[in-house]
Amino acid sequence: MKYKRIAVISYHTCPLSDSEGEETGGLNVYVLELCKQLARKGLTIDIFTRSQDRTNQRIVNVRDNLRVIHIAAGKEEKIEKKKLILHIPEFLANMYDFINENKIVYDLVYSHYYLSGIIGLQIKEKYNIPLFVTFHTLALMKNLVARDESEREDVKRIEYEILFTKKADKIIATSNSDAQYLTSLYRCPKNKISVVTPGVDLKIFSPKNKSKAKKSIGISEDQKLILFVGRIEPLKAIDVLLYAVEILRGNNPGMKLCLWILGGIVRKRNEKNHKELKRLERLSKSLNILTEVKFIERKHQSELPNYYNASEVVVLPSHYESFGIVALEGIACGIPVIISDTAGAAGLFDKKTSPLVTSPNNPLMLAEKIKYLLTDKNVYQKVRGEVLEKVKELSWENIANKFVEIIEN
Repeated sequence: MKYKRIAVISYHTCPLSDSEGEETGGLNVYVLELCKQLARKGLTIDIFTRSQDRTNQRIVNVRDNLRVIHIAAGKEEKIEKKKLILHIPEFLANMYDFINENKIVYDLVYSHYYLSGIIGLQIKEKYNIPLFVTFHTLALMKNLVARDESEREDVKRIEYEILFTKKADKIIATSNSDAQYLTSLYRCPKNKISVVTPGVDLKIFSPKNKSKAKKSIGISEDQKLILFVGRIEPLKAIDVLLYAVEILRGNNPGMKLCLWILGGIVRKRNEKNHKELKRLERLSKSLNILTEVKFIERKHQSELPNYYNASEVVVLPSHYESFGIVALEGIACGIPVIISDTAGAAGLFDKKTSPLVTSPNNPLMLAEKIKYLLTDKNVYQKVRGEVLEKVKELSWENIANKFVEIIEN
């Protein structure tokens, strides 16, 4: 294999983080699980991330051929994302020291998110090795759906993303829709883009007894649980889901509905997301659905299958989602997942005919989709069978095989 040793950059968030940080999410899962599988295939992977806790081990051996290396840059604590760019020079200097002191020769550098791309570009030029970049979300797309200036990404990020489409050797998109946005909005050459979607751990996420799952999280069997899993931020369009639940309750007074928003406890230090949580709580109160809605702190990956299996339907109503790894976790548990057609995961289904694809910012359509699944058992079982069949090909092992094909070719 041509590229046997890879430096992976995940500057702003550590892939080993799970429930403790507001910046953890699908990117963390993508980086860690893909790298685990690549290491199993014999590649040697070092993941470099900024140290956010001085008590962390500097080098964590995740498994054979896979390490996470914490590099000091600025105070070893959580730092606001927009200020992280200031510490990139120190990160690079310390990363160079580590590489040179250990006499490591990398064949490829693979950066995740635009901040890591800045670092990766310097590594590429210093060591004369190829650079792969995955953006995970696109700033131009986020700005297209932003409601006001506070939700917009700054011009500097957009400039960097455009630069990477020119300077990187390969852009890895996480969905076909993002690949299309890269060509249409960023003018990235098609032959520079490859698609490597997220995968799912089918050993962790699988169908389980619904009664036992409901009991394990403390809800009664007759309750119809609608589940949202994700960060509390405007981009996720949780307000659209709240309006949909209000419509459902009004039109179906006999149905015992409940909506759980998993990831719905936000620390005050994340002012923007804390503000969004308070807005959603006020909206729930004004819609008179406080008794149906529950905001719950984010859970460890190992706990999520119980919540998915206890639910009747999972909803991902985002205004924009590069992919939406939650969709894979839900369908791997045999639960229908209703997805906004602006999410990359919607590409798994026929957007025109699938009962699982809805229009963004359309609570009436979303309510109708949920009702259709909850009130027709035959449709529900048919959809359940289809999603379980679909997810079989999306194991992390298969996803890693796609990545290996790309670097070999």
